[in-house]
Amino acid sequence: MAKKQTAGHEAFGDFAPKFAELNDDVLFGQVWSREDKLSARDRSMITCSALMAQGLFPQLEAHMKIAKQNGVTKDEMVELITQLAFYSGWPKAWSALAIAKKIFTD
Repeated sequence: MAKKQTAGHEAFGDFAPKFAELNDDVLFGQVWSREDKLSARDRSMITCSALMAQGLFPQLEAHMKIAKQNGVTKDEMVELITQLAFYSGWPKAWSALAIAKKIFTD
C-alpha cells in the first residue's frame, strides 16, 4: 500500500496514541507494506475474508473499499462472499453482499 495510513491517528491519536501508532505504523506501515511477500490485493482478500467470518461489518466495509483500490473486482468479491457463506454463515454473507453491492456498484 503506497498510501500512508492515518486512520488510527485520526480516530484515536489523542485518546490512545500507542494503539494509533500500532495501527498506522506497524499494521499498515510494516505488515501491509511487505508486498514482496504477499500483494496488497491478496492481503485485501484475506482481510475481507477474516472480517466477514467474524461479522465485523464496519471494518469489512472499510476494507472492501481498500480491496477495490487494490484491484479486487466485484466478481472476485462476490465469489469470496459466496464461498464463505458456507463456512461463516448465510446471514454474514447476506450482510457482506449488501456492503459489496454498495461499494462495487458505480
